[in-house]
Amino acid sequence: MRNGFDVFRRAWESQIGEALPLPPWEPVGSGEFRVRVRASTVHDTVISGVYGELMAGGTRGASHHLEDRVLVHVMGRGEWRFVSPRNRDETAVPAGQFIVRHNGPPARFEVAPHSTAKVLILPATPLSPLIRDRATVGPADSPELRLLMAYIEIVEATLDDLTPAGARAARNSLLELAKGVLTQTFDDTEPLLAPALAQAARDIADSRLTDPGLSPATLARELNVSVRTLHRAFAETDDSVAAYIRRRRLEQSRLELTAPGPRPNVSEIAAHWQFADSSHFVRAFKKEYGQTPAEYARRPK
Repeated sequence: MRNGFDVFRRAWESQIGEALPLPPWEPVGSGEFRVRVRASTVHDTVISGVYGELMAGGTRGASHHLEDRVLVHVMGRGEWRFVSPRNRDETAVPAGQFIVRHNGPPARFEVAPHSTAKVLILPATPLSPLIRDRATVGPADSPELRLLMAYIEIVEATLDDLTPAGARAARNSLLELAKGVLTQTFDDTEPLLAPALAQAARDIADSRLTDPGLSPATLARELNVSVRTLHRAFAETDDSVAAYIRRRRLEQSRLELTAPGPRPNVSEIAAHWQFADSSHFVRAFKKEYGQTPAEYARRPK
């Protein structure tokens, strides 16, 4: 297992460097340990994706100490268990859950094989009053966690282009969104957080394009904000909320028109992607792509 930790450490150091040295880790047990990590820094924070390929025996983890940091784990697959060194209390965080915890005294964790997680490492000082000595655990689809994850997606996509001032602003926004996760509130007057709200709404919309109930109102309810706040967040983008939903439905219908194998007819596609009727779908499609759906489907590939 020691060799596996050494490989992990080298990968961490090559990606993070001296921005956040990995603390001493002590393997627990003698099983194999193979973990991949992709990490990047945003000012004094770290965003990382952790992929546990193999932890033999299912689960032996490590003890470590990381001073003055708050860690947010969002589980994609598998399960992590954290064991308090003080009272031996155990907290399980399965797929679809998150945990926010202060990484104070050395803590033992156990990780199921093939687990994946997004891990955000933040400075503790702004968050400690909200955390104290307890961990916060909840569902990854909570409105506040969705906003945080949406903003992480934005930061990762633009990280290479951020100036030092931009990186600091991004870090401040990450902290504000982490505070929202801990307090279960969202400051809808903070303009820096509008991009996260718009991205979170887009992510939800993309997963529910065939839902007949999808609308700005349902998205606002999912994110626990007013419809006005949601529209305000989209005001800085190229689309309104409704326009984004319509455009994404048209994109999916276009892909369906050119998919290999048997294809549904225009009426079936219109119904599947929640257009009022085939005439409405044809008009919207032609306005977007300059051809009717039938013409688009017949064009040379």
